[in-house]
Amino acid sequence: MPYSIKIMPKPRSPLANPLVVAIAYDGLCTFEFGVAAEVFALPRPEMGTGWYRFAVAGVDAGEMRALGGVRFVADGGADLIDQAGTVIVPGWRGIDSPVPQPLIDALVKANERGARVVSICSGVFVLAAAGLLRGKRATTHWRYCARLKELYPDIEVVPDVLYIDEGDVFTSAGSAAGIDLCLHLVRRDFGTQAANAVARRLVVPPHRDGGQAQYIERSVPEPHERGRLGPLIDRMRADISGDYPVATLAGLAGMSERTFLRRFMAATGVTPARWLLSERLSRARTLLEDTSMPVEQIAESAGFGAAATLRHHFRQQFATTPAAYRTQFGGDASQG
Repeated sequence: MPYSIKIMPKPRSPLANPLVVAIAYDGLCTFEFGVAAEVFALPRPEMGTGWYRFAVAGVDAGEMRALGGVRFVADGGADLIDQAGTVIVPGWRGIDSPVPQPLIDALVKANERGARVVSICSGVFVLAAAGLLRGKRATTHWRYCARLKELYPDIEVVPDVLYIDEGDVFTSAGSAAGIDLCLHLVRRDFGTQAANAVARRLVVPPHRDGGQAQYIERSVPEPHERGRLGPLIDRMRADISGDYPVATLAGLAGMSERTFLRRFMAATGVTPARWLLSERLSRARTLLEDTSMPVEQIAESAGFGAAATLRHHFRQQFATTPAAYRTQFGGDASQG
């Protein structure tokens, strides 16, 4: 029977406060709220007794409306924010819509006492209005990045990522990137095995590499070119440690180098070199999580050649080392 195996998530230490509180408001963004509820509110007995608790804090009095013609009443008000270990702002009713002062005060107070504050998509404007992103990096849907930078020049807006972890403040890009961010929180709290189990139940990848550029509107490659790129990408993925100069890839695809680079970018949102690096890092992370293979062997298997090269890219991309990553997310730390 699916999900009958007891996962027994093991946080690095028990969560000091497992209560996740989602903010609800008149004009609620239904999808973004649903992401938070699906990850943190759904009963998961297979995860044991230390799993999250979930509540909804309404910031508008009485009955509220959600997108799609739904009306609802929340569990409570701002008092629930005072009790939360994690507060999620699932979108906002408008990027130029004022944020109520009581909500700002509650979020600031929660963050000051150690609660994590999380935004999905346009919810970043609530965090920005509260001053929680001042001097920090943040992201949001690519359509809103310019407006966020215009309104809050003291925020380092990063437009080409799916989410950003600033330790106690988290922001995600478009609506679906909220899933990536919520799974990241599960991974931080309970480890890779638990995050993977939640992802399987959601039927989504446990981790997506890449950035928002992949999803911004662009011309679709011609069918015959798309048919040539697909097998080529499959070939590279099957032999990720191979050597793939652009001239060789273009020849295999039957295109000029210039056309190949243009079409590859249109199909993936990144250059071939960047795509290979992302795939190799993903392979290395999987091996670190699931095996006790020495880092030197992982570097060779994932296409980095030398362990020093793998360590360099790990520090650059994840601000950590392979050994530290293995200690946090699985495998045998003694091999790092």
